[in-house]
Amino acid sequence: MEDVELNSDSADDDKPLNKSEMSSLEEEDKQALLNRLNRIEGQVRGIKKMIRNEKYCIDILTQITATRGALKNAGLKVLNRHIEGCVSDAIEKGESKEVVPELIDIVNRFMD
Repeated sequence: MEDVELNSDSADDDKPLNKSEMSSLEEEDKQALLNRLNRIEGQVRGIKKMIRNEKYCIDILTQITATRGALKNAGLKVLNRHIEGCVSDAIEKGESKEVVPELIDIVNRFMD
């Protein structure tokens, strides 16, 4: 995940939406998310080791299920922050035509 500068409250509030600069993740949230992703990365390494060591398939699948759940929860955290920050800010600036279709698309993809 790429680190992104947070937009500050300044005269730049009237600038058009710039998706590459937008992030509603506070530093504390970023660190928590990075820690969570590090744990997920460790889970994936553990699954690879289980496969190499020919562990019981059900045990491997159980770990895969846990990892998928952890990744989904991390994604939900980012999605919630996106809605609370980026989407809300864009709507306040009158840019809902840009962000609402994008939000609908990502929610649909996330639910698959």
